[in-house]
Amino acid sequence: MANSYMTKQLMADSLKKLMEKIPFSKISIQNIVDGCGITRQAFYYHFQDVYELLGWIYNNEAIYYLEQHKTYENWKEGYLEAFRYIEKNKAFCMNTLHSIGRDHLERFLFANTSNSLKQIVDEISEGTKISEEYKKFIVDFYTPALISLVAKWMEENMKEKPEYIIEKIGFLIDGTIKQAIIRFEEKHR
Repeated sequence: MANSYMTKQLMADSLKKLMEKIPFSKISIQNIVDGCGITRQAFYYHFQDVYELLGWIYNNEAIYYLEQHKTYENWKEGYLEAFRYIEKNKAFCMNTLHSIGRDHLERFLFANTSNSLKQIVDEISEGTKISEEYKKFIVDFYTPALISLVAKWMEENMKEKPEYIIEKIGFLIDGTIKQAIIRFEEKHR
């Protein structure tokens, strides 16, 4: 299993290096395998296509931070690390944004961000009688806002410091989810 991960990481590193100079849409599987010394057959053993490899990279590198910080107490740390990942891998991330488009990137991020937010909402609402439907509504409300902030920040060339963005997001979110749950529960007693 470790060997499989290492092979995937070799392909990921090759793709990221290529994306520093070449648009994602112009990169072939052959380019990737030539860059890391494996065969096309090995590529197809691990991934169906270049998009799946791209998703694997984001899941194992950027989304990893969200997965490690899925509690109400530490969600800011996870988002801050995700922003820092984007800064550190600017060429790769900007190439992704411009090559596959904002809509595709947002759909990918939506699934992962909503999962993280769902766990936070579940934690905050523990012990309440709030419906799953309303919890889903809260997650669906906040997820696009967070995704749009990331995409807008990237489109504006990442000028604002991630720490400042997270601080502002914290001002908006801290306490508001809990208050929404309390108000909903009070209204539906």
